[in-house]
Amino acid sequence: MRLAIDIGGTFTDLVLEHGNELLTKKVLTSISEPELAVIEGVSELLEENNIKASDIKMIIHGTTLATNAVIERKGAKTCFITTSGFRDVLDIGYESRFDQYDILIDKTMSLVPRKHRYVIDERTDVNGSIITSIDKDQFYNLITKIKNENFESIAVGFLHSYANPENEKILKAFLTNELPDVEVSVSSDVCPEIREYERFTTTVVNAYIKPLMSNYLKKLDQKLLNSGFNCPLLLMTSGGTLTNISSACNNPVRLVESGPAGGAILATSIAEDMNLSKVISFDMGGTTAKITIIENKKAIKAREFEVDRKARFKKGSGYPLRIPVIEMVEIGAGGGSIARVNKLEQIITGPDSAGSFPGPACYSNGGSMPTITDADLVIGKIDPNNFAGGKIKLSKQLADKAITENILKFVNIDTNIAALAISEIVDETMSNAARIHTVEQGHETSNRTLIAFGGAAPLHIARVAEKLRVSNVIIPTNASVGSAVGFLKAPVGYEVVKSLRMLLNGFEDDKVNDLLEKMKNEAQSIIQSDTSSIKFVEERFAFMRYAGQGHEIKVQVDNNLLTQSDISKIKTSFEKKYEKLYSRILPNADIEILTWSLSLSIKNEKINSFQKLNSYKKIKEQSLVDIVDYDSSKKIKVPYFERDSLKPGDIIEGQCIISEEQTTIVVSKKFNTKVLSNNFLQMEYTNDE
Repeated sequence: MRLAIDIGGTFTDLVLEHGNELLTKKVLTSISEPELAVIEGVSELLEENNIKASDIKMIIHGTTLATNAVIERKGAKTCFITTSGFRDVLDIGYESRFDQYDILIDKTMSLVPRKHRYVIDERTDVNGSIITSIDKDQFYNLITKIKNENFESIAVGFLHSYANPENEKILKAFLTNELPDVEVSVSSDVCPEIREYERFTTTVVNAYIKPLMSNYLKKLDQKLLNSGFNCPLLLMTSGGTLTNISSACNNPVRLVESGPAGGAILATSIAEDMNLSKVISFDMGGTTAKITIIENKKAIKAREFEVDRKARFKKGSGYPLRIPVIEMVEIGAGGGSIARVNKLEQIITGPDSAGSFPGPACYSNGGSMPTITDADLVIGKIDPNNFAGGKIKLSKQLADKAITENILKFVNIDTNIAALAISEIVDETMSNAARIHTVEQGHETSNRTLIAFGGAAPLHIARVAEKLRVSNVIIPTNASVGSAVGFLKAPVGYEVVKSLRMLLNGFEDDKVNDLLEKMKNEAQSIIQSDTSSIKFVEERFAFMRYAGQGHEIKVQVDNNLLTQSDISKIKTSFEKKYEKLYSRILPNADIEILTWSLSLSIKNEKINSFQKLNSYKKIKEQSLVDIVDYDSSKKIKVPYFERDSLKPGDIIEGQCIISEEQTTIVVSKKFNTKVLSNNFLQMEYTNDE
């Protein structure tokens, strides 16, 4: 038995793997002390199914706590120590504006104010040679300042420490010895890559969230131990692999996108099972919506992304982090996203959320602002007596009141039209995000399959599919806890990234092989100490560019020892990928390798439960329910089904509502719905009107 825990901004999702069966539960997240909701929910889940804590053999955990701490500025009091002359790198950034013509531009402020940044006289050059050795006499003055300010965490980032970390290591050893109760993060450990701004910001974020995450994870581990669990606790990383608690406490920055990564893994697994080569993963929960491109049954990966963006879709408006991560776009569009009327008398939604408390107005917890959930309830998409498995009773009266007081007061429409407008706006916001993200990756949406999961996704996916002109939608079983299900499918693994810069025509195979061997040993040591009996899946990549360019592309290289004879193969791979992206190559330009990446993973054995069915049988509705129609804005009757009563081979023609314990699937009149052999639902576009 394995247990997956996914803490979101609104709900905490629990999934227990019991043989071939998945037992699920959703509980409201306890924001101030997240571990309390986890322990309470897990205890209820085990008690309901007569299972002992000692029966659980592994716990897998992902959370948005790290992201929220950065966005809400609730991390530790942190200082930053850097090379003399580079104190202001965190403010200077890219020296560019994400919106060139906005004179009132709102930049993301550094997590460490200038007065808390200190400098040391030291210098390492780009090749790793130490020009100025570190003077230890400077340390004692530094220690006094740190003690006087009562810092909880320290970030250290020296110039070119990726090429030679010696000076950083000397300072780290001193700080650890003199200040044993203060967390220390150094850039050569956290992000040993070229480009000082991204390296510094990543190290600062790691330091900023390290005391919070380390304290939380250790408390959770202890509470689980006290509750009778004596199994390993593994953490989901942003790159889609599992790591141990020690590694997670040392490098919590790698957990920043851990929750959404689980959803991408689920979508990838479904794409493999069903042989779908072009997929868009669509995960909509209570706080955010996440969109990921799955190409050729693999999620597109990146090594940099931004948190706390001031402008939704504008690169450079957030805080850049350089870590292995699954490429996705995340927007403030979830069930709890707040709707309001702006100065132009337009209805807008998000990005702020009502969260788990007070939550949407219909939760009856004191929330007064209308949310997407309130609008869905008014439209008739949600059964007020069957929300979250019947654990939360919703009040349509309070939802109506919130919409009346906050929407109808400013625009002259009725409640039903206002609710439809709120729903339509959030659907368009999510569709636009998917459209932009897909185009930026060099793809289109219309030839793809949408895989929808998360508590709110099935409510909105039909309309999103129409807007994206997608004709095929898959809704898996246990869709409402999809990310947690994805955790159970994730491989144990780790990715190491280090910079070693060289021209391809001056390729030094001895240096590269030595570096890759050290990276492999580092990854193995983090995954497991005894690796003699384990077969790893290994992947190696080089980040390459034409010399003088500002950005690199990722090129896969062989796992064997590299020799001079491999140069032509690496060059061909680079040019092929470069031409695909930019439609041409530069035949006379030098090619440069900047950074190397090596990942090891232990993949789970997969059981394919999907088989194509030859025929489907139309079934009759169990009853009719009211829903507000998009076309007429009036209430109409639509067929209603319980998902538990549907069997493989069933087909439902046209508009309907399919209810399950933790979510509801709303199908528009343009789709027919099939029940597949694995009990997944497939919505197929029909031209019949």
